[in-house]
Amino acid sequence: MANPEQVNQTVLTEFILRGFGNLPELQTLLFLLFLIIYIATVAGNVLIFALVVADQHLHTPMYFFLGNLSCLETCCSSTILPRVLAGILTGDRTISFTGCLTQYYFFCSIVGTECLLLLVMSYDRYLAICKPLHYAARMSVRACLQLAGSSWIGGIIGSGISTLSISQLTFCGPSVIDHFFCDLIPLLKLSCNNPHLMETLAVALVLLFSFVPFLLILMSYICIIATILRIPSTTGRQKAFSTCSSHLIVVSIYYATLLTVYMFPTTDILSDFKKVLSVAYTVLTPLVNPLIYSLRNKEVQEALRKACRKFKFGPC
Repeated sequence: MANPEQVNQTVLTEFILRGFGNLPELQTLLFLLFLIIYIATVAGNVLIFALVVADQHLHTPMYFFLGNLSCLETCCSSTILPRVLAGILTGDRTISFTGCLTQYYFFCSIVGTECLLLLVMSYDRYLAICKPLHYAARMSVRACLQLAGSSWIGGIIGSGISTLSISQLTFCGPSVIDHFFCDLIPLLKLSCNNPHLMETLAVALVLLFSFVPFLLILMSYICIIATILRIPSTTGRQKAFSTCSSHLIVVSIYYATLLTVYMFPTTDILSDFKKVLSVAYTVLTPLVNPLIYSLRNKEVQEALRKACRKFKFGPC
């Protein structure tokens, strides 16, 4: 319930995203930087998705999940960065309550889906390395569709529950969100309701969609590394590790920043630090994922060369 002294206050219908407005001397640089990152992110992830769809050699479970990941990364950047760029360019950082909830819903859906999808990708690598004789049976086309679909549905349901709960809160001031997008913790700080129920829900969602998948991924890679170390030949170990090293890098970057933001309490000292970490997993991770997978993966490189030759584009 709202506090008695807050009942007569005006209920907010819009918020102000502070973003990086406390750095006025860097606005031009930030705009150019975020614009380049956004263009590169969309181009890189769309390219990976197109290669996976177009090249028959990439029609395997690993690349099917990679295509889903690229789609998610494109959606994540498009949910966050256009609003950030518009705010820097025009100076108007206001966002309506409905617009804020909409942005939060899509962002939360994407993050939840990506956490589950990274778990599915680790399961795929576990089967390929630790249970190769069972791989074809367990990773059939139907199984891949079910695993990917479950990831998307799980993220959408979790986000729907969280967004519906936020929509029931009352916001009566202040109106400034100390973040560059509408996220759960900054929104809860502005609510004049008792925050304990929402904080409990937030912890439950973080545990379910982030911490538990992270632990399962960690367990799968312990098994994978143990299996690789038992391979007698050095060449065999290198080949086995190369098939999962890209995914391991992505998981390490993503979960290290995500869990730090949501698992540690927010204080005035950590507020700006968490904002920087949020940039890492919402802006930088979608940018580096295509680079990690394309630069380290010979099959993707070969598919790109074939596409270049087909369309006679560049020096390929």
